[in-house]
Amino acid sequence: MSKKLFTTYEQKLLKKNPYVKSVSEKGITYTDEFKALAIKEYEAGKGPKRIFEDAGFDIEAVGMERVHSSLKRWKIAYQTNGASGLEDSRKYHSGRPLERELSLEEKYARLEAQNALLKAENELLKKIDLAGKDVEKEEVKLTDEQKFQLIYTVIKKYKLKRMVQHLCVLAGVSRSGYYRYFSEEAANRRQARHQEDEKVKEVILKAFHFRGRSKGARQIKMTLEDQFKITYNLKRIRRIMKKFQIICPIRKANPYRRMAKATKEHRTLPNLLNRQFKQGIAGKVLLTDITYLSYGKGKRAYLSTIKDAETNEILAYEVSNKLTLDIALNTLKKLKKNRVKLSEGAFIHSDQGFHYTNPQFQKLVKKMGLGQSMSRRGNCWDNAPQESFFGHLKDETNIKSCELLEDVKREIKSYMIYYNNYRGQWNLKKMTPAQYRHHLFQVA
Repeated sequence: MSKKLFTTYEQKLLKKNPYVKSVSEKGITYTDEFKALAIKEYEAGKGPKRIFEDAGFDIEAVGMERVHSSLKRWKIAYQTNGASGLEDSRKYHSGRPLERELSLEEKYARLEAQNALLKAENELLKKIDLAGKDVEKEEVKLTDEQKFQLIYTVIKKYKLKRMVQHLCVLAGVSRSGYYRYFSEEAANRRQARHQEDEKVKEVILKAFHFRGRSKGARQIKMTLEDQFKITYNLKRIRRIMKKFQIICPIRKANPYRRMAKATKEHRTLPNLLNRQFKQGIAGKVLLTDITYLSYGKGKRAYLSTIKDAETNEILAYEVSNKLTLDIALNTLKKLKKNRVKLSEGAFIHSDQGFHYTNPQFQKLVKKMGLGQSMSRRGNCWDNAPQESFFGHLKDETNIKSCELLEDVKREIKSYMIYYNNYRGQWNLKKMTPAQYRHHLFQVA
C-alpha cells in the first residue's frame, strides 16, 4: 500500500471522478465498474498509467505506486474469482470473521460487556419513561445517537476499549458509525446545530408565552405565523420542544364525568344536531354548557358559555358562584345584549341538564327566535366541541391561583379576549375564531 497521504484539495479533486466511490486521507475506493474496465483495457494492451489517465485521474495526485499496486491487486482477484472478485466485498461483510474459538476468559469478558450495556440501557429507558409518564404510553426505541452515547459510557465506565465491535453488534449499530459520531467533524456539526436550536428555542418560547397562555406545537406554529410572521415546520417545533422540555399542558381524560340528568317534570327535546357541528354557516349552530372552576382554597365557581359551532367563537358567557337557573338565563340574555349576528334557522344545542329542560329557559329561547336541540342522555360526544373548549380553558388559564371570585372573572374575561381574537386554530385554516367568522361572511 502506498504511504502517500491525500491533501484536502486532492480529496476534493478525486471525489469529482465518477469512478471513485469515496476518498479518505489514506486511500481511494474505486467503483466495481472501473475495476472491470481497467482489467479489460489491461488485457487489450494498455499500461496502468494510461488506463488511469484515460479514466480522468490525475496521476500526480493518485501516485504511480498506488496505480500499480491497485491494478496488480485487481488482476489477482480477477484470475482467482473472475468478475465477482472485483466486487467490493464490504457490501456484504463487516469486518473479518473470527475463525478460532473464543477462550473462557474472552467469553466471560463479552458477557460482562453485554451485562454492562443492558444495565446502562435499562437506566436510560427508565429516565425516558419517567419523563413521559403523563403522556400516552408508547414503545420507546433508542436512536442510533443514544446507542452511541450508551456504548461510549459503558466503555469509559468499565474500561472496555477492546469491546467496541462487540458492543456495536449488541446495540445494532455499525462500528464505523460509532467512530464517525465521535469524530471532531461530527462534534463540530452537532455543536453548530445545537447553537442554531438555541436560537430557534428563544423564538418558540416567545410564542409559547404569548399573552401569558401556554401552548402546544400547533398553537405555537399558528402564533408564530400570525403574530411574529415567522414560519417553522411543525416537526421542527416539536423537536425543539422535546429537546428543551418545553411542555404544554396535557388534559387527562376524566372517566367519571357524567352528564346532568334531566328532572322528570322538565321537558327534553330531540337531538336536531346529530353531531353535524360544521354546517358552513356562522351563527347557525350554537352550543351551550356549564362547567365548574376550582379556585382559592376549596372554592368553586361556575362558567356558562354559548359557542358558535362553526367558528368556535364564544358569543356570550356568565361566571357565577351559584349553579342556579340564573346562570343559564343570564348567558342567553348576554347573547341578545351582544347583538350577535345569527343566521336564519339558528338553534341552540345543549345536554339534558335541568337548566336547559327548565320551562323558563325554553320559553326565553323561543322568545329570542331560536330553535332548541338536546344531546342524547349521558352522551357527551353529542356536544363534544363545547367540552373540548372547557378542557382547553382549564389547561390555559390560571384559575387555581385566584383567591376571589372577582379574580376569576378577570381571568376568564382576559382568556375570552385571547381565545376569540388571538388564539389561532388548526381546523379554522389557522385563523382565530373572530378572523374565521369575518372570513365566512366575506365568502358568503
